[in-house]
Amino acid sequence: MSRFVNDSIFWVEVEKIQPNPFQPRKEFDEGKLRDLADSIRQYGILQPLVVTRHETMHEDGSMTSTYELIAGERRLRASKIAGLSQVPVTIRTSEESDKEKLELAIIENLQREDLNPMDRAKAFKRLASEFGLSHGEIGKKIGKSREYVSNTIRLLLLPEDMQQSLAERKITEGHTRPLLMLSDRPDEQTTLFREILMKRLSVRDAEQIARHIAVDRARKKPLTPELLLIERELSTRFGTRVRIEKKEEGGRVLIDFFTADDLEGILAKLKAEQEANRVAAESAFVDAGTEPSEAERAEDDRSQEEIEQSDEELYSVRNFTI
Repeated sequence: MSRFVNDSIFWVEVEKIQPNPFQPRKEFDEGKLRDLADSIRQYGILQPLVVTRHETMHEDGSMTSTYELIAGERRLRASKIAGLSQVPVTIRTSEESDKEKLELAIIENLQREDLNPMDRAKAFKRLASEFGLSHGEIGKKIGKSREYVSNTIRLLLLPEDMQQSLAERKITEGHTRPLLMLSDRPDEQTTLFREILMKRLSVRDAEQIARHIAVDRARKKPLTPELLLIERELSTRFGTRVRIEKKEEGGRVLIDFFTADDLEGILAKLKAEQEANRVAAESAFVDAGTEPSEAERAEDDRSQEEIEQSDEELYSVRNFTI
């Protein structure tokens, strides 16, 4: 605390305070800022901002002071919304290094739990890459374990859309572990991510799926590029994970579903495709001005009622086990 100027509180004009260039937090909730502004109007700023002071000497002998924010950007922004002209600050000496400014900003945000996981990961990465701190050293400074720091930085390995969803709280930090387990399988990683969003999978469900995929892939024969393409197309078509398992002769197709409604949806898509193909075939005959040949008719001598009844049985959910 000796580095503070007499541990005193000063009142400084808002326009003289510049943001901290090392602020790790990039997004500020406008609604929460307005709530804080309302509180500041009613009760004032209960905790001073922390700044450093920079003095500039002019040719006429006059001197002006400007201030760089170290901690308290939410309070500064809310104070501007509240219409305050001055805010209380505690001034630290201007000897603060860039590393210390970043450390202080991170620690303040962590203490208030204001950083989203991605901002936190980028801040830790910056301390490690730009300032040479080990993960253990970062952990000591913020009161966390080395593993906590390492796992947080690993979030930066996720694709950009997954990072964005995490920053926006559309998925939780717990969901990232199973997603990271599939980093070497981008197609299946994307499918699992889509299922987490659309089906609101719990962390436990997502982890079970990721482990199941890892075990299956380790056991089954590698797929050809053609089969991988078909697997990807089927996954996209049905909106769920589809796995093709190749055997010595032939193989099998596994389609994942979670509820009877999911299965009904898959069956509905199959029936819709079959109907679309039938209509397209009939249109082709009409456009060509021809009728099906005797041989084509002989392929299926059932009545239309029998055909429709057979289709209903084929696609009935009763034939599937949930």
